[in-house]
Parts: sequence; structure tokens; C-alpha cells
Amino acid sequence: MLGRTRSLLTVAVLGAALVHGGATATAEPVHDPFFRYGGTVPLERYAPGDVLAVRTVPYHLLNAPTPLTATQILYRSTDARGRPSANVTSVLRPPGARSDRVVSYQSAYDSLNPDDGPSRAIAGNTPLLTATPTGGTVAIGGTAASGEGAALAPFLALGYTVVVADTQGPTADFAAGPEYGMMTLDSLRAAQRVPDSGVTDSSRIGLYGYSGGAIATNWASIMAPDYAPDVADNLIGAAQGGLLVNPANNLRYAGGSAAWGGVVGMAVVGIGRAYGIDFGPYINDYGREIMARFDDASILNVLGQYPGLEWDDLVKPEYRDPNTVPEYVDVVNELNMGSAPVPRIPMFVAQATNGTVEGTRPGPPGTGAGDGIMVAGDVRSLMTTYCDAGLTVQYDEYDTLSHIPGAALWFPGALGWLLDRFDGKPAPENCGRIAPGNSLEPQQHAPR
Repeated sequence: MLGRTRSLLTVAVLGAALVHGGATATAEPVHDPFFRYGGTVPLERYAPGDVLAVRTVPYHLLNAPTPLTATQILYRSTDARGRPSANVTSVLRPPGARSDRVVSYQSAYDSLNPDDGPSRAIAGNTPLLTATPTGGTVAIGGTAASGEGAALAPFLALGYTVVVADTQGPTADFAAGPEYGMMTLDSLRAAQRVPDSGVTDSSRIGLYGYSGGAIATNWASIMAPDYAPDVADNLIGAAQGGLLVNPANNLRYAGGSAAWGGVVGMAVVGIGRAYGIDFGPYINDYGREIMARFDDASILNVLGQYPGLEWDDLVKPEYRDPNTVPEYVDVVNELNMGSAPVPRIPMFVAQATNGTVEGTRPGPPGTGAGDGIMVAGDVRSLMTTYCDAGLTVQYDEYDTLSHIPGAALWFPGALGWLLDRFDGKPAPENCGRIAPGNSLEPQQHAPR
């Protein structure tokens, strides 16, 4: 095992050299019309996955080009409310890329600012250290997405094709899981329809993502058989970690956290935007001020900046129980993976449990411990549900780690697991050793 880990780390270093080599600074980013559909045919006349525009650009890191190129595709997808949407994905092909081995990487860019999407970062068109459009915070540009180059590098070094979609859609609908899933699946459909991408209708595809990327990975796994059966037939497995399962429990758990309290507030803004919910009647003056600040904030603007922030701070006294807000109850039930169909592909899932390191206390009974933002008992219950349905699941827990360092341990495990799937090795499972978890029953409306 140690030898394999060293080998994988060597591949990661070589891949990073491939991605980073030769980067030089570029001019200030400019407005990029590629990210908007301007055709004369109404968008709703296109089918999900249809290609609207294609271009080739250098792969950028923090607006500096590298020797690697990316094929970017504007494609038709669907938003959380079922409306047609024009979104962008990027396909990375190293020299000698293998079209039969495709990794769909779901980024954890976690932002309410569309400028922070990975495709803008890849194109080198991201504002950095200027004011965001609302003026509410400082633009971090493609910092988060550029930092994920190390997660892509091993696959690129091994000659895999990598697809990276803007999973949150063109309006950055943070935390809207089903939308993440549709944007991911339609990006793969679109890539199959562009010959220069190297992705074909017979390419084998592995799904891969941590944290916000795990939201997209698991929802894509859930939705593929019904929403995109043409893609479902190509999926060979999903590797994910730090998974958001039942948002109602995450609100109870991470609200008040020293590090993650503000991110909970971001999620409220994100689901309100995605589902057209006006939280105005329920929030107080402080809530309005805070939610306005979050309107185009990145997780990098918020993490650790609002210690102790919780639902009670944002709402009027009569709505301190979130279940008294009917729109909230309806949407968190829609986002609860425990109420969604069971995927049909093998999975590797990892979850850290020592969230106290990141300033989050274990939640009340029925919620329990987590990694600081994600609830371990929810993940265990979901994996048990999948196991009981016959899915092959390898579930690992990291008892001494929290969410952020947990990614470093998840990464080599996920990498090795996916490489084995592409090599045709049987997927491992440990279903019988998963500890009991939490109830994933839907939330009930509560009177004020």
C-alpha cells in the first residue's frame, strides 16, 4: 500500500509539471461573451446536452497560461426549476490522450459569483482582487478552481481526458444539488458531441469530486439513469468525499461553527436563488445585511469570517425553528439525497468526523458529529441505503481529521480506486462494516 501511495504521488508531481510548466502572466481579464448564449433559436428548442458554441483556449492557472489546451463547450442544460440554461464545460486532453478513459471532475469552487466558475478560471478570464459585481466583497477569481489543478494532474499525466463543468450553472446556484447533477451530465453529453474533445459515446467515464464536487458527483450518479441514460451506460464508478446528504441536518450541525457558520448562510442564499425563494418575509435586518454580502461571495471570502453565525441570527424571532418557513422545508426535502433514487454505479466514499478541529461542535441527537460542515451520520445512513439496494460501496471514515485535511487523505484513495475501475478490477465493498447513522426522513412543516 505504501509503495502504491508513493507511485500515485509521483504521478501527481509529474502531472503538476505538465499543467504548470511554462506559465507566464497575462493582461487583466476582460468580459468574455462566450459564456452567454446569443443565438436566434430559442434555447428551449435545444435538447439537454446540445452544443451551442465551441472554442479552444490555453489552460490557465490564476490567469497565467500553461502549455496544456482546453476545449470549451457552451451547451444547453437545465436549472433547478426545470428551465433551459446555457452552461460551459472544459475538456482537457494531454498529448496522446486516451478517449476511452475519461474523468469527469466536479470542482469544489463553492461560490455565489459566476466569475469563480472553473471554466472562466481555465480560460484565464477571472477578476482577481477587485471588487465583486455587487461591491460586497473581494473577487478571488479562479483561485479555488486553479488550486484544484493538483487533483487533475495525475489523470492528465496518465493520458486520461478530463472534463470539468461549471456544475453550479451560469448563475452560480450554490448548494442546489439536482442542478449540479444535470449540469454535470449534460456537460458529458456535450463533450461526446464535439469531435475535438476526444470524448465519444463509447468512452468510459469516472465521476470524481470532494465537498461541493461530491454534491455534483452524487447527484449526477443519482440522476443519470433517468435524466441521461445515454451517459449512464458509460459510467464506471464515482469517487467522492465530504458529502452533503440532508441539508436540514447540516444547518443544525454547522450553524454556529467558528469556521463554517458563514457557509451555511451562503447555502441559504444559493438555494433561494436556485429555487426562486424570497426569504425576505422571514429574515431580520441583520439577516438582510449578511445575505446581501453573500450575494456574490466565494467560500474563500466567507470561511472563518463569520464565526458563530447561525439561522437564529438571520431570522425574525418567530422563525427560529427553520421548519416554520414552508419554502425552506419544501426545498431541503427536495435536496435530501435520502429521498432520491439509488444510483447504479459502484462508489468510493470517504467522510471525516473530527469537526471540532474546525470549530464545529457535534450536533444534537439525531445529527451527531461530522467533519465541520458535513454530517457523518447522514453519509453512513445513505451508504447503508445504497448497500441494502445492492450497490457496491467502499465507505471510509477518518476519525481524527476534519473536512479540509480530510481531502488530502481522500485524494490518493479516490485516485487509486478510480484507476482500478478503469483497469477493470472488481470494485471493493465494506457494506457490512458501516456503523449506524441518522434518520433521513423528510422534514415536517412546523407551526409558528
